[in-house]
Amino acid sequence: MMVVANGNLRVDLRLIADMVEPGGRVLDVGCGDGTLLAWLGKHKNVDGRGIELSMAGVSAAVAQGLSVIQGDADTDLKDYPTGAFDTVILSQTLQATYAPRTVLANMLRIGRRAIVSFPNFGHWRVRLGLALGGRMPVTDTLAYEWYDTPNIHFCTIRDFLVLCRELGITVERGIALDRDGRVLPFAGDGRRANLLAAQGLFELSRSV
Repeated sequence: MMVVANGNLRVDLRLIADMVEPGGRVLDVGCGDGTLLAWLGKHKNVDGRGIELSMAGVSAAVAQGLSVIQGDADTDLKDYPTGAFDTVILSQTLQATYAPRTVLANMLRIGRRAIVSFPNFGHWRVRLGLALGGRMPVTDTLAYEWYDTPNIHFCTIRDFLVLCRELGITVERGIALDRDGRVLPFAGDGRRANLLAAQGLFELSRSV
């Protein structure tokens, strides 16, 4: 896989960008201001589309000339035709959806493969904070207080792997990142990564 210099992207977006094939059809779900889409269009010549819940994000993306519409992953992915994209991306958004199972299933219906990243609620700092402090933790990747967080379905890396098995989704590649964005070893059932990783990133495909 060819890696193109992408140092101006957030660390998980850099890894996602490396996974995207040049010239492909890409849908970025929850694309924010379109930073990743813009990079992929410039450096990998993708046919990129995006949906974003916030109007501010949509406006910022459209101002860059990107094809982004306002939409909700929970309700709008069902309207896309099967097989419309080569890659569907969901970065740091799965935990904020109301129906993660449905979102994942739709991503792999409309895309040949999916790339998903999310904060890991199984990280040792989260466990320690709950055990010793008895309060919902605030970390670099879970940066909100419990009363104003957009995250409604916290999950761990192991939770995600179990869900993929239940949905018949093949995990092609798993990457664990520590709080500083360094890549950690990922092997087996993910127990070690589940303890040490601040976030997980996965490349997925439909099981045949």
